[in-house]
Amino acid sequence: MQTGKGATAELASAEPCSSPDRGSPHTLSSSMNSSPPGLPGWDGVSTLSDVERPPTSKGADMTKPEPMYTRENCSFSCPLEWGLTVFWRVPIQRDNWFAGLAAATETDGIRLLGHRFETPTISQFAVSSQPHVTPALILQRVKGRLQYAVRDERPKALKGNYAIRSVGRVTREVIENYVAFQLDHHKMADPRAQALLERYQIHRPDVDLSQPRRTSSGIYWYNLHVVLVHRERWNEVREDVLASVRDMILRAADEKGYLLSRAGVLADHVHLLLGCPIDVAPDEVALGFLNNLAFAQGMRPVYQYGAFVGTVGEYTTAALKSGISPRGDEPRGGGKV
Repeated sequence: MQTGKGATAELASAEPCSSPDRGSPHTLSSSMNSSPPGLPGWDGVSTLSDVERPPTSKGADMTKPEPMYTRENCSFSCPLEWGLTVFWRVPIQRDNWFAGLAAATETDGIRLLGHRFETPTISQFAVSSQPHVTPALILQRVKGRLQYAVRDERPKALKGNYAIRSVGRVTREVIENYVAFQLDHHKMADPRAQALLERYQIHRPDVDLSQPRRTSSGIYWYNLHVVLVHRERWNEVREDVLASVRDMILRAADEKGYLLSRAGVLADHVHLLLGCPIDVAPDEVALGFLNNLAFAQGMRPVYQYGAFVGTVGEYTTAALKSGISPRGDEPRGGGKV
């Protein structure tokens, strides 16, 4: 049985990224199609010649299986973009430090796409990042390097507070609807298979990804759209397997502290929409699901070696870059990031 062909124009411009050890930050991979998995034309991200399960090292602890999917053997299509707001202790008028700051953070896997003063005491940055970079690291490196850049003029220039939010090519609401209607996009030829798949969709209406999460010194929105695709795009419609996939998605999300809003379980791929802790990297989220779902299906490499991992939020990347970015309301609390 074959899935139907459906696409949305809004999701067709994902920027692929290389793994952290496969070239300089933000290098585009020519072997990867730019459309999100699940859309026509996306042919996977596996770059391994041997896509069978990697062998277990000699002397390894056999009571705990080694991860099948790792940063070393996976590639990711990853449009990861953010709006970052930091607060100055006293007004500042110039950003002649920006070019040096952008060059310094590039080595961290963090690209500064732009800056503006919301007010003389509020700086807003548009940021993109590599998949191994956590939002917490973005905060640490941008604020730390910025403080260093202005240290002679302002020894303690920045407050400890911050706000950071994930943004995407389209809004979170668009992605919510996109995942919700995946079965309509990819109808099965057999109505019995279609009805079976409908029973294994996940929706948690109590999860509201539009709301910020808080730390002791700031607020953040960190939402991801993750897509995992079967090797060879084979269709899986056995009920026991579908049940194990759904149950493992729920279990893994709960154990990791993810706010899972929706999961679209299709015959040949899975969509996940979820909120994540600030100290977890996007590729870590994808790898966790890949390995847990492999475990749930007999320790087999069911999925391609890689994933689509994209940030989403209440604002679009275009709005952020055009200066219509959200105002960074200064959160209460002290401390440093």
